[in-house]
Amino acid sequence: MMVPAALLLLGALTAVLAPRLLARADWPDREPVVALWMWQCVVAAVLVCCALSMTLSAAAAWEAVRGHVFAPAPHAVVDAYALGTGSGWAATTAVALACGGVWTAAMLVQEVAQARARRRHSRAELLVRAPLLPGEEPDTDRLVVLEGERPDAWWLSGATPRLVVTTAALRRLKGRQLDAVLAHEQGHARARHDWLLHSSAALANGFPQVPVFAAFRDEMHRLVELAADDMASRRHGRLTTALALVELNEDRGVFGPCPTPQAHVPQRVHRLLTPPDRLPPAHRLRLTATAALVPVIPVLVAFVPGLRALG
Repeated sequence: MMVPAALLLLGALTAVLAPRLLARADWPDREPVVALWMWQCVVAAVLVCCALSMTLSAAAAWEAVRGHVFAPAPHAVVDAYALGTGSGWAATTAVALACGGVWTAAMLVQEVAQARARRRHSRAELLVRAPLLPGEEPDTDRLVVLEGERPDAWWLSGATPRLVVTTAALRRLKGRQLDAVLAHEQGHARARHDWLLHSSAALANGFPQVPVFAAFRDEMHRLVELAADDMASRRHGRLTTALALVELNEDRGVFGPCPTPQAHVPQRVHRLLTPPDRLPPAHRLRLTATAALVPVIPVLVAFVPGLRALG
């Protein structure tokens, strides 16, 4: 009964080594979309390891589960997994991993529910501050201007997504800078970055002692902004996008010596003004394919005894 233990070990090694390798690599800032895909595949591999280990441990502990998991398999395949050994700790492992899976689902539901509540509150507040005029219909991609002394702009997703801009931001944004801000926020919406942020936050909040999930959350917040910056800069130019970032964040102290919650903004501006060279298409394709193979490895490990028995 070594396969569940091997899967747990593989998951632990992936959780420890993959973030370190990605942190040392110099390409994620050059290819944030590929880096987003790589991080998703790494976390998926860790979760697949846990799910497969839970399934095989449950099959070793309980005959009913074993009958469902190995129902179509020949007896030689079942014997190859040696499910009768180690049943003492198999039940404990299966229950612990199942509880972890239920907790993960609960944290994801909670994160999505909280996000929807925040969205409803924001829409209600927006309707109070910018009510519809008589006969006016809410339009898709509607631009809403709010009175405000602080330059700000944000995308309000939902059935009728809207870009909300304060009057202070309109006074500061010049030329096509407003278009760059709109393209940046639309990039978030089209790539569904909100789901990446919800998923990473749910894992990090549910398992704060697991470093890979905390790193996943932090990198998602950073990489989605870089990816949206690239989307805006491809349409409106890097200089225009960088100037829009500066205008929106200059009064928040992000460019001073003291760190702030938006400390990544200066790095984003520097990246836009001095763009790194993109990786060659073949290199990007290799990285994408390699990332896609990472979650497949646990599946292959789980099937090795059965394939050997059939061979």
